[in-house]
Amino acid sequence: MPAKKTTILTADDDPQLLRLVMRNLQLEGYDVITASDGQQAFDLIEAQPPDLVLLDVMMPKMDGFTVCHRVREFSAVPIIIITARGQDQDKVRGLDLGADDYLTKPFSVDELLARVRAVLRRAQFITNEQSQTLRTTAIIGNLSIDYAQHLVMMKDKEVVLTPTEYRILSYLAQNVGRVVTQDLLLEHVWGAEYVGEGHMLQVNINRLRRKIELDSTHPRYIMTKVGIGYLLAAHPDSSSAT
Repeated sequence: MPAKKTTILTADDDPQLLRLVMRNLQLEGYDVITASDGQQAFDLIEAQPPDLVLLDVMMPKMDGFTVCHRVREFSAVPIIIITARGQDQDKVRGLDLGADDYLTKPFSVDELLARVRAVLRRAQFITNEQSQTLRTTAIIGNLSIDYAQHLVMMKDKEVVLTPTEYRILSYLAQNVGRVVTQDLLLEHVWGAEYVGEGHMLQVNINRLRRKIELDSTHPRYIMTKVGIGYLLAAHPDSSSAT
């Protein structure tokens, strides 16, 4: 049987742009579902989650931020938000609500396809190299990471992470007790083309802390080394925030 095609939902209230995106994705071999407003997009995702969502911020009935927030209540499907040029606060807000990446209008077809490929690559539960080496469970304080099952637990309670959050945490866990530079994290999690985009990393670190720290403003697990990067504390019970 032929392999199942990757399904992408793209949502935008601009019919011309919607057709352009759909056609170019189809030419790359993806199955494409379209939505012309936020409510329709949410209903489609809820009914049958696709492999990836392209989500315009400004849409009628339900804006992209609301869709992203509501989807994150039940799904870790990868989401790329689409923002207008110069609206940096929209990028940060979207990432903070759980989006995995962003595109800025106007964008080229090459940029669109590159971002889609990058997010789908990151969304793989276990990369080829991980499947060969990470078949155990890491236990750090009350935090456990089961690499084989892609499962994160805190005090015996499952912590639901997006694929991006999981990749950050698992990479920090592989280097527990050691400082990982911002650029190394960005390259490992997002790809070399994202080196220097520190705001993406910071927003995701903040989201991770809200999920695993008792007090995200005084972290004991994910520590910041100002101007350098981050580390996962080897002994979080005795750590102090920096």
